[in-house]
Amino acid sequence: MPVLFVGHGNPMNAIEDNKFSRAWRDLGKRLPRPKAILCVSAHWETDEVLVTASERPETIHDFHGFPRTLFGVRYPAPGDPRLARRVVDLIGAAGLRVGDGPGAGLDDRRGLDHGAWSVLIAMYPEADVPVVQLSLASRRPAAFHYELGKELAPLRDEQVLVIGSGNVVHNLARFDYDKSEADDWAARCDAEIRRRILARDHEALIAWQMLDADMRLAIPTPEHYLPLLYAVALHEKDEPISLFNTKVMSAISMTSVLIGGTV
Repeated sequence: MPVLFVGHGNPMNAIEDNKFSRAWRDLGKRLPRPKAILCVSAHWETDEVLVTASERPETIHDFHGFPRTLFGVRYPAPGDPRLARRVVDLIGAAGLRVGDGPGAGLDDRRGLDHGAWSVLIAMYPEADVPVVQLSLASRRPAAFHYELGKELAPLRDEQVLVIGSGNVVHNLARFDYDKSEADDWAARCDAEIRRRILARDHEALIAWQMLDADMRLAIPTPEHYLPLLYAVALHEKDEPISLFNTKVMSAISMTSVLIGGTV
């Protein structure tokens, strides 16, 4: 099964017909149909690693200031408790602590945040593919997330689509809603990350702070960048890799990555 990193951007992409949502829709039609989806989203940050285990995860509207229509959107995809337990087992086999006792590492109350459903509603509009989310222990170093991503490799052979959802460049404090073109520093940093992705330079991607003097401006907090590491960690030798939605708007990049397929 291929692997994805998706720049999810504005939640309005969930209800707008634009080039980003069209690319997601077309990708959903062309990819092999997954048995389930595991999503690592920028919008579920935790101290320890958790996995959603609800059979019917709710749609979380984790934003404010948007039109009422967006808050009415529901994405009623089923959960997959069996896959959730499988992910916890993989994490445990890697020597990562997920708590003690039965059910440790499982969260049966957490729903799907917009990092997941705003993209999946275009890719799989029937909401008939089970979805599980893996939380982002964002206080852990980048290498931790990369190594955890590698432990998810068996899921690909089990027809699970692994998706990282965030944004390569994400600085809301510098974002200008009236500006469609990229700030110079944002465009430069996005281009450098893209170059390293295509070169399979994973060491540089893990040490992203060292790539450019403005990289800390492009990535002021790591939660939108770290999901990328889960995707690139699953890039096998000689496997094709493609970039799409390579657009930077002001201080946010929509750059997305497909591993194991072409766009």
